[in-house]
Amino acid sequence: MNATPIYSKLQTLGIELPPLAVPVAAYVPFVRTGNLIFLSGHLAKKDGKVWTGQLGRDVDTATGKAAARAIAIDLMGTLHAALGDLNKVTRIVKLMSLVNSTGDFTEQHLVTNGCSELLAEVFGPAIGAHARSAFGVAQNPMGACVEIDLIAEVAAD
Repeated sequence: MNATPIYSKLQTLGIELPPLAVPVAAYVPFVRTGNLIFLSGHLAKKDGKVWTGQLGRDVDTATGKAAARAIAIDLMGTLHAALGDLNKVTRIVKLMSLVNSTGDFTEQHLVTNGCSELLAEVFGPAIGAHARSAFGVAQNPMGACVEIDLIAEVAAD
């Protein structure tokens, strides 16, 4: 990794960016149009496997937040693969978080903080602060406890 503040922060946090994941269905991992890049939904993973469970049933809020943090790392890996350099990100614009949760679970926003907080820490508040939505859903693909997608603004080529 290079020595810019973003990569230095990742190194300080002990974060190694993963390679670009191969899609398991009929979609692409990202699409760039103009200065916006749209990342497809990323499922929470733990030890290389889908992190399964339902919030409010067999996963607590703190564990869900850790799963969302893991997704942030995967999202940054995809951004790095797409752009070649995270320094090209000029703004994290929006996240959409889908939290696999029971009907009475109401802490989707706290789960999603795991992703939001890490992005703000790595990119700094001027770039990493973003709009977002956090939804409770009856199920995610492959039983994942959390799925998050991301829209970012990037520097012109």
